[in-house]
Amino acid sequence: MKSIKNIKRQAVKVSKSELVTKEYLKNSPNIPLIVKPKVERLNLISWAINNQEFIKTHLLKHGGILFRDFEIGKVEQFQKFMKAIFGNLLEYSYGSTPRSKVNGKIYTSTEYPPDQIIPLHNEMSYTSNYPMKIAFYCLQPALEGGRTPIADSRRVFQRIKPKIREKFQEKKIMYVRNYSNQLDLPWEKVFQTNNKSQVEQYCHQAGIEFEWKDNNHLKTIEICQAVAKHPQTREMVWFNQAHLFHISNLNSNVRENLLAIFKEEELPRNTYYGDGSPIEDTVLDEIRTIYNEESISFIWEKGDLLLLDNLLLAHGRTSFIGHRKVVVAMSEASN
Repeated sequence: MKSIKNIKRQAVKVSKSELVTKEYLKNSPNIPLIVKPKVERLNLISWAINNQEFIKTHLLKHGGILFRDFEIGKVEQFQKFMKAIFGNLLEYSYGSTPRSKVNGKIYTSTEYPPDQIIPLHNEMSYTSNYPMKIAFYCLQPALEGGRTPIADSRRVFQRIKPKIREKFQEKKIMYVRNYSNQLDLPWEKVFQTNNKSQVEQYCHQAGIEFEWKDNNHLKTIEICQAVAKHPQTREMVWFNQAHLFHISNLNSNVRENLLAIFKEEELPRNTYYGDGSPIEDTVLDEIRTIYNEESISFIWEKGDLLLLDNLLLAHGRTSFIGHRKVVVAMSEASN
């Protein structure tokens, strides 16, 4: 028997990916992938820097990763995580919903009243310049509700009837927006400036038609994609917000009140086929039904971080009760 003194210690190399477990939701075997640490107080930023390939590979495969039980901490750490993996973050310019800047390029999630539901959608798919990645960090879950449902944009594309799909692909989608201080968002908030020349320059560069109206009002018209092909997976995805911008998305009372005040072309927002012809309500209702049937949700836990490939997965928000604080970061511009 060899003496204990003669036994040499051997270094054991532990793969960084072995420090975590991979799980799925009970109601979904595919999305999102849930990644949890095997050891307490594992710092997400340190782990992520050493596992960038793991993150990017699984994000392409599943479309979304939910990081749970990691040590993250304050908003600044969330921002560092996103920068470490994807580089510079994006400004929320030409937005369609009210948000506030929290820190640097971290924003609040959409500031709609808690009793309202935000339908499933891909971030900024109403424009030709959108983020490829979006992440949500839960600082405080709601007392009740306030989930962030997600849906696979590939499956939504596949489930839409080919005849409907082909019409949208051929004609594309026209987004018409009217900005004012009385209703919806003012143009100063949307374009993040009070300078009309800067707005005009942005519109020229983005291919957006614009017209200044009386009383400092602005009208824009933009024709954008209805579908997209993922640049890496080469998969086709349903990628637009026709169902969300269209007046049929509003309940009947709100719709009737708006049309009693405004002409159709003066509505705060609306959508048409790219040639200006109306989109049938029945078609949009069918698309909304598919989104709802494909919806997958989970209960937020404090400290959860949900990272999404913005082309592969759509997201939304359920109504809620109590205080809810979820912040958002976006990265990798499409153009």
